[in-house]
Amino acid sequence: MDGTATDASTPPTANAMRRALRRARDGVALDVTEAAVLLQARGEDLLDLCSSAARVRDAGLEAAGRPGVITYSKSVFIPLTRLCRDKCHYCTFATVPGKLRREGHGMYMSPDEVLEVARRGAELGCKEALITLGDKPEDRWPEAREWLDAHGYDDTIAYVRAMSIRILEETGLLPHLNPGVLSWTDFQRLKPVSASMGMMLETTATRLWSEPGGPHFGSPDKEPAVRLRVLEDAGRSSVPFTSGLLIGIGETYQERAESLFALRKVSRAYHGVQELILQNFRAKPDTAMRGMPDAELDELVATVAVARHLMGPAACLQAPPNLVDGEYERLIAAGIDDWGGVSPLTPDHVNPERPWPQIERLAERSAAAGFALRERLAVYPEYVRRGEPWLDPRVLPHVRALADPATGLADPDAVVRGLPWQEPEDLPESYGRTDLHATIDTEGRTGDRRADFEDVYGDWEVLREQVLAKGAPERLAGDLREALAVAADDPTGLTDDQALALFHADGPALDALCRIADSVRRDAVGDDVTYCVTRNINFTNVCYTGCRFCAFAQRRTDADAYTLSLEQVADRAAQAWEVGATEVCMQGGIHPDLPGTAYFDIARAVKERVPGIHVHAFSPMEVVNGATRTGLSIRDWLQRAKESGLDTIPGTAAEILDDEVRWVLTKGKLPAATWVEVVTTAHELGIRSSSTMMYGHVDTPKHWLGHLRLLAEIQQRTGGFTEFVTLPFIHTNAPVYLAGIARPGPSARDNRAVVAMARLLLHPHIPNIQTSWVKLGAEGAAEMLRSGANDLGGTLMEETISRMAGSAYGSHKSVRDLQAIAGAAGRPHRQRTTTYGEVPAERQAAALASDGHLPELLPVLD
Repeated sequence: MDGTATDASTPPTANAMRRALRRARDGVALDVTEAAVLLQARGEDLLDLCSSAARVRDAGLEAAGRPGVITYSKSVFIPLTRLCRDKCHYCTFATVPGKLRREGHGMYMSPDEVLEVARRGAELGCKEALITLGDKPEDRWPEAREWLDAHGYDDTIAYVRAMSIRILEETGLLPHLNPGVLSWTDFQRLKPVSASMGMMLETTATRLWSEPGGPHFGSPDKEPAVRLRVLEDAGRSSVPFTSGLLIGIGETYQERAESLFALRKVSRAYHGVQELILQNFRAKPDTAMRGMPDAELDELVATVAVARHLMGPAACLQAPPNLVDGEYERLIAAGIDDWGGVSPLTPDHVNPERPWPQIERLAERSAAAGFALRERLAVYPEYVRRGEPWLDPRVLPHVRALADPATGLADPDAVVRGLPWQEPEDLPESYGRTDLHATIDTEGRTGDRRADFEDVYGDWEVLREQVLAKGAPERLAGDLREALAVAADDPTGLTDDQALALFHADGPALDALCRIADSVRRDAVGDDVTYCVTRNINFTNVCYTGCRFCAFAQRRTDADAYTLSLEQVADRAAQAWEVGATEVCMQGGIHPDLPGTAYFDIARAVKERVPGIHVHAFSPMEVVNGATRTGLSIRDWLQRAKESGLDTIPGTAAEILDDEVRWVLTKGKLPAATWVEVVTTAHELGIRSSSTMMYGHVDTPKHWLGHLRLLAEIQQRTGGFTEFVTLPFIHTNAPVYLAGIARPGPSARDNRAVVAMARLLLHPHIPNIQTSWVKLGAEGAAEMLRSGANDLGGTLMEETISRMAGSAYGSHKSVRDLQAIAGAAGRPHRQRTTTYGEVPAERQAAALASDGHLPELLPVLD
């Protein structure tokens, strides 16, 4: 290996280079092969390439309102721990516990050490605290685990979070976090305490990780697929994120080009890559790669220029100035617009042998190339100006205190001082369209989409390409007769192929499937059609998660946005109790101002007002939101919620439990594995849940099958599901449909097949299958009762989620309405509790006396 990229193929022909250069000059989109050719440009060809790249950069700066400006961040480098579970063959940053002890250091920097560096940086006018550390050191080093335990931290991420808060409060510096590979949940934990985060992709060349002798061999966190997943999760979480390449570690030109295209794909999909760092390999003594030549400057210059062409004018490209031996003008000419973090105080702990240039010297050299040097913050100006959802409300005041509001760059006159960081203590005050639960049926919604439709969901064009690439679902020609025979004899014996064939059944075969499912239903739960007298209380619809199927979520400034006060929530629960309800079902949007303890307050307020009512509340997404905001584990948060009055949780936020589909349906919702973690943890704590599936959008029968198999598997382990609820996709106002990506909901055939197959595939583990009158209407619900369902859900009393999406079947049903649906299916009816128990006679009498109708609607304002 050497520091210059190597290809098994011969160098590009002069004709191939001329063609690629011409396409670059003309602004034509380059493919991977052309990019690989241009990476090899040298001499006059390289000058030509840089010239066109610089023009692209200059157009972007002009559009951004900062022509002729090159930026940097005045920072301090805080190496929180140099322990790491990885073994990169070029790294001198990572070390071992024994060496730290010999040098008189702890396993982690102490809080005092961290704050001393941050305070000195603030005194020198620094505004960024770059917190860098090794990946998950406690997984490899017992000494790291012991240190964390002794200091009261569950893991390294908890310590990063705690130190970030102290830096914000005590020094005013903005944390930029580089903790390595993060999970989706880790992003939720760290976003409220940081302005931005980062992790170098380095390369997508898997062989450099998987093959012995490769620079990343033996380093679990350097697997390219893992690192790409981190970049995706950062985008889904709306985190301004820094990434980039380390060039010259043995990758080929083709592999380097593929790495750039991978970064471009993530950037296009989520618009969250705030900058790309193009870093050249520098060999270090005492490493396995100490004899490998450094990446040549021409390699770096060509990579910068190609990256500029691929990423486009809006991208921010950086090359570390301390690694280029003063050749600043060549990098500026190639298309960079940023020098990265430069510290007047701390060394570059990753490259300690390469001191930072003096900021004054950097300004002089930039000016010589025609550029003014301006200071930025850790988070780039575009995200400063956008604010939510890119910056959490808890860190936004800290950013604004240091930012020039006109440009989003650093305010040169800002005083760097600590400001309080705290979770909001209470549910936000009541505001907005709090009568939406009633007026949605009379006045409807104000518009068919929220104001930030084009931005909050990611890039619609990328999504369209992603969905089209999958193609239409394959219609299987399996033996339906054999599959129906197995279903009738023993549905637990259905193979996946047989199940998929049945999912596609139509005509007489579908009729036969539904008859079989209905027979299984009769044997499992009898003929009673059950229902619950319940009230939905959606306490806020303000949400920035970016679920592309959801028409309920609003920005706080949208005309249809609202938030209820605790008193209003309790009032609605009391009203429900008066008319015979046994349950309130409470869910809300992921409001950025909602404290993690607000959920406890909501449950407690309802129980204090109505001690006898069952609190069925908080989706798995809300559970994770509460846990990450409070710093509690999911288990501890659920236990606290239970102690506050939570009885069961809805198994919503499941959609389709396959991330291939989930990441089309939603930008920022929890991954399937985290949903499973929440519900199984709840079950272990004695908190039962429903289970759900939303279908008929970008999914296929293969996804339905996998989803149902997973639910059956969970139920066999925990026994915690009370029911399975089918949720047909309501398309009318759903963003993913308005953008032309999703189909217009399931067909009548789909609905019958899904209900019937749910009955068969979940048998005998989940005996109760619920259909949704809100989404299907009375006639549709009755048809599902003849296809294997046995439950109608609840009276609801109010319903805004499906109605905002465009459901035409109202927001409430009376008790007699539900009984009539059962009658239409030729079946008796029975009121039930949330967990399918018997309802006390007093509650039944109250429900019948009122017919489940509320006596009055709450006023718009208190």
